[in-house]
Amino acid sequence: MTRSFAAALRRANRLMRPAKLGKTGRSIQKTMTGLMVKSAMAALTPKPAKTPKAAVPKAGRSLGVVLKQLRAAQSLMPGAAGQTVAPRIPKGAQYLARVHRSAAGSRSYKLYLPASQPKRPKGLILMLHGCNQTPDDFALGTHMNAMAEKHGLAIAYPAQGRPDNPVSCWNWFKPGNQGRGAGEPAILASLTRKLMKDLGLSRDAVFVAGLSAGGAMAAILADVYPDVFSAAGIHSGLARGAARDARSAVAAMRRGGAPEGGAVPPVIPRARPVRRIVFQGDADSTVHPSNAAMIVAAAVGPDATPGKISKRSVRGRGYARRDFAGPDGGVLLELWMLEGAGHAWSGGRAAGSYTDSKGPDATAQMIRFFLQKPA
Repeated sequence: MTRSFAAALRRANRLMRPAKLGKTGRSIQKTMTGLMVKSAMAALTPKPAKTPKAAVPKAGRSLGVVLKQLRAAQSLMPGAAGQTVAPRIPKGAQYLARVHRSAAGSRSYKLYLPASQPKRPKGLILMLHGCNQTPDDFALGTHMNAMAEKHGLAIAYPAQGRPDNPVSCWNWFKPGNQGRGAGEPAILASLTRKLMKDLGLSRDAVFVAGLSAGGAMAAILADVYPDVFSAAGIHSGLARGAARDARSAVAAMRRGGAPEGGAVPPVIPRARPVRRIVFQGDADSTVHPSNAAMIVAAAVGPDATPGKISKRSVRGRGYARRDFAGPDGGVLLELWMLEGAGHAWSGGRAAGSYTDSKGPDATAQMIRFFLQKPA
């Protein structure tokens, strides 16, 4: 495990050096050409931040010490102390508290049904909160309900409770939650299928999005359930397989985590690719910015064509955006690197925890991306 841990760190660090991007891309995904990775990330990925040695656990420390470090790291992820006020619901809309039970387990969740489309929403978004957050907190911070009302969408907010994780994180770093047919991904996919049946929706109208630990779980769902979700929004997340245990989770969050090749469960063949939109602050001190590069490398494949970099500024926050087109010419992935942004939902509302009012509105951009028709 020590050799694997060290190798993961070396890969993450090499990815941050533009001259070696091609070699690192091949080590992350053998079928990916170095040219694609270099053009994808050379201008978008920041230089590696200096991390205190104490931030990364040393080999040989006890599991108890590692778990304490993980909890400390997770406590830096989204969350705020205190009670969260439930979001206001417009007349005619519904905000329902429910519980979903499946063979893999159960979770409570909130379901928003828009007044504009109360019986037959035009689509469904599964929203996965970050650590120490709740469905209400996440709904307030992302203002997703208001955008859903505008577009006639249903929103499901699953809750990860304290019994499932001490700080309410989705357990993205555990091997049992990185494959298909078991663990938290199976629970969330089962919930989504149930809602698809109830609301009369097909896969093309079903999406998933998440922040931080929720973003990491959204990346997993996009990988292992391409038959359920057609697009995913990943904000400040990590790639599937970036960690395999508590120790490597701390390392991935602090310095970046590259999937360990065959160490993650295989993905079922993608008859139709899952499109992705990725947001990442380049000053994020909780989830290292290099993780965005890992998500891109794992998602786009060797045949994606990178577009030109577009640099703009919105509400005092600069950003760089680059699109990646698939073989058919349609946009397969959008990468948004936010200048000077930390670990917070871009364009969010102060009523929720870990939001940044500056910059592009991640909620609006995700919905725009979800609803656009692939070429």
